[in-house]
Amino acid sequence: MAPVRRRLLGLACVLLLGLPGCGSGERNGGARGAEAGGDLAPEFTLPDLAGRPVSLSDYRGRTVVLDFWATWCPPCVFQVPELNRLSKAHEERGDLVVIGVSVDAGGLEAVKPWVEEQGVTYTVVLGDEQLAYDFGALGFPTMAIVRPDGRLDSLHVGLMDYDTLEQLVSGLGEDRSS
Repeated sequence: MAPVRRRLLGLACVLLLGLPGCGSGERNGGARGAEAGGDLAPEFTLPDLAGRPVSLSDYRGRTVVLDFWATWCPPCVFQVPELNRLSKAHEERGDLVVIGVSVDAGGLEAVKPWVEEQGVTYTVVLGDEQLAYDFGALGFPTMAIVRPDGRLDSLHVGLMDYDTLEQLVSGLGEDRSS
């Protein structure tokens, strides 16, 4: 993608979201996506950066935090350290997994260098904007929290700090039967 176009898309992302720290923290049942707190999250199988398939259903029984992002979205950079911290905090317990879903049209060539540059430590898969929209995303970054039973718990547009993320996922691991 040409540098000028990338900057314009990044500016559009910032304008769409307002300010980089604009996470609403509200539950959203988006008309396009699964209804938060009720419907099963849309299933997917996507390649990770090594080309291995990653399916949402592989993580049934664990809380899944899906981060829909793009390399051309400046606020998306600021979400990485918070998600690295969340992933690390739950690593030993194995109760939660973070998956970054890139919506970049440039694929691996655009995504892999960005992931390395930003120091992403959680799994990243190559998706597209349609999958993000299927979840109900209206802008980037968008975070989808999927319960261990596979239902979409909540959807959040904008940035969220570690404490807010922990609050959102707290107790979902114990809620396996609902």
